[in-house]
Amino acid sequence: MDVSGGSGQPRSGNDEPAEQSADPTAPAAGPGDGPGPERGPRAPRPAAPPADQAEETAEEPGTTQAGRPPVSPGTPAGTGKESTAPGTDSTATGTGTGKDSTATGTGTGKDSTATGTGTGKDSAATGTPGAAPTPGPAEPGHHPHSHDHDHRSLAHAGIAKGEPPEPRPKEPGGGILMGRPFGVPVYVAPSWFLVAALITWVFGGQLDRVLPELGAARYLVSLFFAVAFYASVLVHELAHTVAAIRFKLPVRRIQLQFFGGVSEIEKEAETPGREFVLAFVGPLLSLVLAGLFYLAMTAVEPATVPGVLLAGLMVSNLIVAIFNLLPGLPLDGGRMLRAVVWKLSGKPMTGTVAAAWVGRALAVAVLVGLPLLNQSGALGGSSEDVGGMDTVTDALLAAILAAIIWTGAGNSLRMARLREHLPELRARALTRRAVPVENDTPLSEALRRANAAGARALVVVDADGNPLSLVREAAIVGVPEHRRPWVPVSGLAQELTDGMRVSAELAGEELLDVLRATPATEYLVVEETGEIYGVLSAADVERAFVKAMARPA
Repeated sequence: MDVSGGSGQPRSGNDEPAEQSADPTAPAAGPGDGPGPERGPRAPRPAAPPADQAEETAEEPGTTQAGRPPVSPGTPAGTGKESTAPGTDSTATGTGTGKDSTATGTGTGKDSTATGTGTGKDSAATGTPGAAPTPGPAEPGHHPHSHDHDHRSLAHAGIAKGEPPEPRPKEPGGGILMGRPFGVPVYVAPSWFLVAALITWVFGGQLDRVLPELGAARYLVSLFFAVAFYASVLVHELAHTVAAIRFKLPVRRIQLQFFGGVSEIEKEAETPGREFVLAFVGPLLSLVLAGLFYLAMTAVEPATVPGVLLAGLMVSNLIVAIFNLLPGLPLDGGRMLRAVVWKLSGKPMTGTVAAAWVGRALAVAVLVGLPLLNQSGALGGSSEDVGGMDTVTDALLAAILAAIIWTGAGNSLRMARLREHLPELRARALTRRAVPVENDTPLSEALRRANAAGARALVVVDADGNPLSLVREAAIVGVPEHRRPWVPVSGLAQELTDGMRVSAELAGEELLDVLRATPATEYLVVEETGEIYGVLSAADVERAFVKAMARPA
């Protein structure tokens, strides 16, 4: 099954509480302000506080020293009144969303950005991370971005456009690592052991009727069949993976699980022709395997262990191929139908909508038709042999398959809409205006300069104007107003790392890749020349994404 997925959204690197700022002098939060740092006159340092306030100069929660805050699942960005707290952390597939990831799946898989084999689930990562936000409108009282650089200070950022920082996040995992064919990690999920035991038990019962002389050894033969079948599923998935690598599409991982397999391809094919090939190679390899097992079966005696094993593998691969060729998302046949409609209409979204609705119709057909076909004897066996327990089992299996197909089709629609809005995510449009301040600048003075300049972010710089750190919004909220004249901005700032410097020209997936590589609450946005353009907040990215996803495709 070939399912495409989406990108993950940048995660927040701060788990501090998101409080509403009560101080009218604090910089407002939200996208839309034109960046451009402005350096105001440096005010004299206020006198020391009176004795009765001496104890209050110690730091309180929310004013912790700069340092990289831990990444934790944050609270979704609030709506209504603007909060100065940074945005939340959410993941992708991603698969993990998330990397927004495309997945091809063999079987009836949920759409996760994955291609799966067998009845494989493709879990669609439709989370906020990875989605492409749309720039929100400028708030009242703020000025839009300006492209003149008269008021910006020079920052030797040394960032290359579109170059994601290294190293990448650690591998996704997903079970027991079995190997890395073609450099792609292959995992066996814990659920595979459950289905392997089920296959061993069912196939062992069939062997008892065909080869009763085996005795208890039939379960050992059945276990070998289960492993060989999933090896065939792996070949199906490797076909998707090799095609993706050939088209220069990154593959996150292959996972063997309860309903088959999933190849998580992180980007969508660029043309309908490549989409068709990427989806078709999986069922094609399953058909080839079925043919090879058939040829091998003709060379052995039918009523022997090799003969029964080869016959079972031939039939199982044939079923996998035919099932995945059904023309509905999230199956491989659905990806092929999507490619055809995309080619005819010129619009990938049109292809996705058509294939997804066919997939939903297919889910209803499976739910109703599978039990009826089995009761009528059309799937083999006699209708008189079908008992009450068999009817319940057939209905349960049909319901599970139908639910997986229906959910996968819906996820495909959501992921397509997410990708459609990705180009709207632009660093330049979402960046806040920033004011440069030096390390020992009191917070009250820094906020005064920011409000005077119409800025909503503070960048700590050295004497030459080079950026050193970013003042965290959550830390500002935690400082009471009466203490701000005696709290230097350096105590509220997070030191800049290479991954926290992003180019103002980044947009779409390119921008999301950079933000995902270095989770943080704020990022310094710079021009290609190295000038400071402003500060990008992960909360603003999330809000813009939510607005974009709320609009009809």
